[in-house]
Amino acid sequence: MKTLSHTDKKGKANMVDVGNKPDQLRIAKAQGSIRLNKEAIKLITENNNKKGDVLSISEFAGIQGAKKTADLIPLCHPLQITKIVVKAVLTKTGVFVTSEVRCIGKTGIEMEALTAVSIALLTVYDMCKAVDKAMVIEKIKLIQKTKEDIFL
Repeated sequence: MKTLSHTDKKGKANMVDVGNKPDQLRIAKAQGSIRLNKEAIKLITENNNKKGDVLSISEFAGIQGAKKTADLIPLCHPLQITKIVVKAVLTKTGVFVTSEVRCIGKTGIEMEALTAVSIALLTVYDMCKAVDKAMVIEKIKLIQKTKEDIFL
């Protein structure tokens, strides 16, 4: 039976010690979406949202969110991120966001990829809440997680 890595023998929160693990190239990709009404989609399409360019601002917010992950999630290790890409695309039903985050480190970067998508989608929500009271953020998920040994 598998055990949780972030709890001790008594079930208390425990930050995993990754000090003895080798540095590896780690990449994680995530995605998610937000459903919007036709008025919000029209405003985004025409770039007429009073708060600004919804897609670009949400992408910037996602990048910022990824960089702040260890500050937001208590047992997350701070990582030296080497690359963050966040893309927000308008669809027929709303906005679809993807992220890819890379680092060279001792532990995975999936929480940063998921945080990037979550913050980007929350930014779309914030920017569109005046015209859409029924938005739904959904299907945020990790779609890829890899690690590769680094040979010097």
